[in-house]
Amino acid sequence: MPLRIPDRLPAIDILKQENIFVMDDTRAHTQDIRPLRIAILNLMPLKITTETDLIRLLSNTPLQMDITFMKLKSHTPKNTPIEHMMMFYKDFEELRPCKFDGMIITGAPVEQLDYEEVTYWDEISEIFEWSKSHVTSTLYICWAAQAGLYYHYGIPKYPLEKKMFGIFRQRMLNNQLPIFRGFDDEFFMPHSRHTELRREDILKNESLQLIVESQESGVSMVMAREGREFYVTGHLEYAPNTLDNEYRRDLGKRDDVGLPVNYYRDDDPSKEPVVRWRAHANLMFSNWINYYVYQATPYNIDEIK
Repeated sequence: MPLRIPDRLPAIDILKQENIFVMDDTRAHTQDIRPLRIAILNLMPLKITTETDLIRLLSNTPLQMDITFMKLKSHTPKNTPIEHMMMFYKDFEELRPCKFDGMIITGAPVEQLDYEEVTYWDEISEIFEWSKSHVTSTLYICWAAQAGLYYHYGIPKYPLEKKMFGIFRQRMLNNQLPIFRGFDDEFFMPHSRHTELRREDILKNESLQLIVESQESGVSMVMAREGREFYVTGHLEYAPNTLDNEYRRDLGKRDDVGLPVNYYRDDDPSKEPVVRWRAHANLMFSNWINYYVYQATPYNIDEIK
């Protein structure tokens, strides 16, 4: 939570220069508290696994949040019991009149299709458009990041000869952004994808800010609309064994998937994975919730626009 200190205290400016968030008494007295409303559009095949991954990170904050899981009417998941979907998920049409403080849209196993070939493209395009006026800040992950950048800004994706698969060192391009408060100079991020974005496409669009990239994995995070949209091409939410499960699933079945980079101890798949991303995953999600959702959203949720 932010520090609350008296108005005009000299420490305020010093701390701000150090990229530490402070709240003076005037602002503190004008804040009302209510639970944050967070929507999650979960497009991953293993719904329960993804739910667990995301809730684990969202729970690492003292803020109270109401989580709503959204589903598509135009797509029926094959790997999750229908009873689970009926009990815990709501169709977009049911949620269309609602507004949310934050929203997360996950990846999906359709990245090698052209966007317009995806069976639910029309519906998810509606959701992308709806989020601009019904959500304070939206976090797009993996395929959703590529799809969102394509829908909103016309950014293309490109096929990779070999899957980008493993844990890759990342570099921040503006470490003064609140999303990076508490970060080290470098951090690691899991990636698992067959396509990529290119930095030149991002840099020539004045509406977009490239904020994280990697020498190995390329474009990793993009920000738009001053933090109302974040696009993350990797998977900071992944659990320690997720890449291992993917590797063993595809072993011998695909010729474009190799050993996940920088993942197993001594690069030996008979040994356990080395978790290098968990601390920064918690930091990033906490910073997003605090600075771009909680600090930015109106108390009257109907005022989101």
